Amino acid sequence: MSEAPERPDPPADAPPEEAGLAQQLADTEDRFKRALADLDNYRKRAGREVESRMQEDRERRLRDWLEAVDSVERALAMGADGPSSEGLQAVLEQMEAILARQGAQRIGAAGEPFDPERMEAIGVRPDDAVPDRTVLDVARSGYTIGDRVLRPAQVIVARTPQRQA
Repeated sequence: MSEAPERPDPPADAPPEEAGLAQQLADTEDRFKRALADLDNYRKRAGREVESRMQEDRERRLRDWLEAVDSVERALAMGADGPSSEGLQAVLEQMEAILARQGAQRIGAAGEPFDPERMEAIGVRPDDAVPDRTVLDVARSGYTIGDRVLRPAQVIVARTPQRQA
C-alpha cells in the first residue's frame, strides 16, 4: 500500500470549517488504513485456518489408511506362504508407497532407543543383552509427517534386570 502524501495543515488564517474538514479527512484516512490492516490480518488468519483444517483432514485420512496397512501386516504375520503371501506383500508395498508419497514415514524399529514422544511402551521385558530402554519389538508401527507424529509406535522396551546381591 502506498503512503498518501502528507497534507499540510491548513493555514492559521483558514476558516474554522476548513480546519475541521482537514481533521475529519485525517481521521477518515486513519480509519481506512486500520480497516485495510484488519482485512489483511483476517485474510492471513483465514488462510492459516484453512491450511490447518486441510492438514487435519489429510492426517485423519492417513490414519484410516494405516488401519488397512495394519490389517495387511497382520495377515502377513500369520504366516501364509506361497502366492497369497507374495500378493499381500505386493499390496503392502503399494500401500507404503502411497504413505511415502503423502510424506508419512515409519517410526519405531527394534534396536532403537525408546523415544516417549514418538513411541508408546505397551510392555517391558527384562533383557541384559541390550541397553536399558531399547526397543526390543514393535507391536504396531508408528508414522510421522514432517515433525508431527501421525501415530505413535507401540513397542516392547528392554529393562535391565535387577541384580540380586
